[in-house]
Amino acid sequence: MSHHILVVEDEETILELIRYNLRQAGFTVGDAMDGEEALVYVEKHHPDCIVLDLMLPGLDGLTVCRRLKRNPATAQIPILMLTAKGDERDVVTGLEAGADDYVTKPFSPKVMLARVNALLRRAETGGRSSQGTLTIHNIILHPGKREVTIAGLLSELTYTEFEILNLLARHPGWVYTRNQIVEAVRGDNYPVTDRAVDFQI
Repeated sequence: MSHHILVVEDEETILELIRYNLRQAGFTVGDAMDGEEALVYVEKHHPDCIVLDLMLPGLDGLTVCRRLKRNPATAQIPILMLTAKGDERDVVTGLEAGADDYVTKPFSPKVMLARVNALLRRAETGGRSSQGTLTIHNIILHPGKREVTIAGLLSELTYTEFEILNLLARHPGWVYTRNQIVEAVRGDNYPVTDRAVDFQI
């Protein structure tokens, strides 16, 4: 059974480009052209991954992302955010809202497909965090559940935030460069801005 991807994009030409490439790669693709339509679609169909444009009419992509990530029923659906070309603020804002990854416009369809596949793999395997539960003072990490509790309260973290915390918590006292953190969390050859890493930290 193919994975089900929702594409949320209000520009018809970009929507068609994404839809075409995803279908060619064997995915089942649904689409929405605004935020409200996207939320209704997710509630009804529960896709495996969402490609979400930042700038949408009405309910924007950031609001859609925040609502999905705050809802326990949809919080684990990976979100690939589409952001404006070279605008670091958009990237950081998207990650802050809970996006699991991002692609800047204009984008390479091959890169977009690679990012979608990477998100799906991490969602299926639970990411790189295969270790057991870790307790440090009043912080408890549950890699299998991808949950963190602090003083008994559940803390909402994105995929990347959880992976960084897990990496640092399991190696106390170690010093990492930005590149080492990215490689440990995302793998080799993963392009990312310094500011994005700083924000996740």
